[in-house]
Amino acid sequence: MKLSAPKQATFLISLLLFVLAIIVRFAAIQPLLPYVFWLAVASQVVLMIGCAIKGF
Repeated sequence: MKLSAPKQATFLISLLLFVLAIIVRFAAIQPLLPYVFWLAVASQVVLMIGCAIKGF
C-alpha cells in the first residue's frame, strides 16, 4: 500500500475534530462529554483515510 499526504482540507477537518474533542473534554460540556472518545477516533479515521486514498 502506497501512502500519500492528505489534502490540506482533510488535515484541517481532522485537526478541527480533535481540537473539538479536547475542548469538550477539558471544558466538561455535559451533553457532549460521552462523545469525546468518538470525536477523537473520528478525527484519526479521517486522517487515516486521507493518507490511504490518493486525492482525498
